[in-house]
Amino acid sequence: MHIKRTILLLVLLALIPASCSPVNQSNTRDWWREAVFYEIFIRSFNDSNGDGIGDLNGVTQKLDYLQDLGVTGIWFMPIHPSPSYHGYDVTDYYAVNPEYGTLDDLKRFLDEAHKRDIRVIIDLVLNHTSSQHPWFLEANSNPESKYRDFYVWANDSGGNGWHAGQNGYYFGFFCDCMPDLNYRNPEVAVDMLKVTDYWLNDIGVDGFRVDAAKHLIEEGNVRENTPATHEWLKSFYTAYKAQDPTAYTVGEVFGAGSSVVKSYTGNQLDQVFNFEMESGFINSAKGGANSGIISAIKFALQDMPDFNYATFLTNHDQDRTMSFLNGDIGKAKIAATLLLTSPGTPFIYYGEEIGMQGRKPDEDIRLPMQWSAEVNAGFSTVKPWRAPAADHQVVNVRMQEDDPTSLLNHYRTLIKLRMEYPPLRSGDITLLDTGNPAIFAAIRSSGKSWILILVNLQGTTISDYQLGLAEDILPGGTITPSLLFGSGNVSAVRISNGGFDGYKPLEELPPYGSYILLMEK
Repeated sequence: MHIKRTILLLVLLALIPASCSPVNQSNTRDWWREAVFYEIFIRSFNDSNGDGIGDLNGVTQKLDYLQDLGVTGIWFMPIHPSPSYHGYDVTDYYAVNPEYGTLDDLKRFLDEAHKRDIRVIIDLVLNHTSSQHPWFLEANSNPESKYRDFYVWANDSGGNGWHAGQNGYYFGFFCDCMPDLNYRNPEVAVDMLKVTDYWLNDIGVDGFRVDAAKHLIEEGNVRENTPATHEWLKSFYTAYKAQDPTAYTVGEVFGAGSSVVKSYTGNQLDQVFNFEMESGFINSAKGGANSGIISAIKFALQDMPDFNYATFLTNHDQDRTMSFLNGDIGKAKIAATLLLTSPGTPFIYYGEEIGMQGRKPDEDIRLPMQWSAEVNAGFSTVKPWRAPAADHQVVNVRMQEDDPTSLLNHYRTLIKLRMEYPPLRSGDITLLDTGNPAIFAAIRSSGKSWILILVNLQGTTISDYQLGLAEDILPGGTITPSLLFGSGNVSAVRISNGGFDGYKPLEELPPYGSYILLMEK
């Protein structure tokens, strides 16, 4: 740790009030606003050394695959040493889990990822440590230790979340194996900011996914989204932006809709996962009605009109998308279309792009990546840490790579279009009347570029629909949109007062049909 940087952290925490304006970022670019991220559980991605456990070198071997997929960002679930398989109880914030490799392996991976213009963020578990972390071991055994006040203690049990220690009771919201850190103690913040400085400036990661962000500081019986948590994150934001103005943080505020996302965004975390949007995508895809996605977008337009949030279909804490959709590939395709044509920064959970299935327990939604139909799914040459899903012989990367109709190539094409056309990445969105609840339609716009999104949410052909645009957003005259995605003969539309009424771009929309149309004369 460089002495000057350590002094800077101490000064920031001691002298900068939480309400102070953040570091001037006028010379930096919010690169995450135009990124597409891919979430990786290293243990299950690719085993390069034949021990049955995925590793960093294994991910490096698959960077060409990720580049071909089109993603521009990677989120690693916890990479630190931990007594658990998942890693969310950290024993050393400055090291790499030896089952995953070494720091040199990580540095090589970062070099190779950055050569491909792929940014990398890692999980930052701020809320708690492992009960086997040296800080807690000393705090638990010695009430006079300076680390005693790194955790939250009481003489008597406070009920739920309180656990018996050697000298009193400690608070651990998630379990006794994860004692909560005490962020009312400034020394804890100093030490954790040393951690962020190390990974940003010594190792070279591009940012963090902040785990359990809403649980940092409890106030009485209120255990989430407290004012104290928000105030602490304001100082945290100022400090990590001083360490690296281009660093990115995305917060896990489980269950957050747009209004809660707004309360954390701008001066605390760069983005927060929008669970309201996730529900909209997945419920409209499963139920075949546009009400879910329309409702989510309307809330976003109301509370987060700049759409500065992260989006996803499912993640490592939820049943996988394909299982939620009961194995229906048509529904999986429209879910992908909704995700990758909507505002926000999309995150794709590994294996989602090929339709991997998995239902809880957690280990079964984090199974080995299905690369091929070979024994062990092409993940490893030996028995993996957990057996791959039984369907890997028919659901795998190799079988889908060269199939133009596959889910994998559906994702590839959508990501490519998103990166090629600015309205799909960072444009505004205007919802259209469709005259049919099974049809979703919207226009993404950026400058003088407009793109029409049209999706049949049901498994039957639909001809009974008409699109209507009441807002004044399009240039006057007649436009014959060109197909960027989908096939068919597209009809022209007459624009009047910036909008239109009674428009049918295609006479029939096939089951689960997705269309992306460029609205240019």
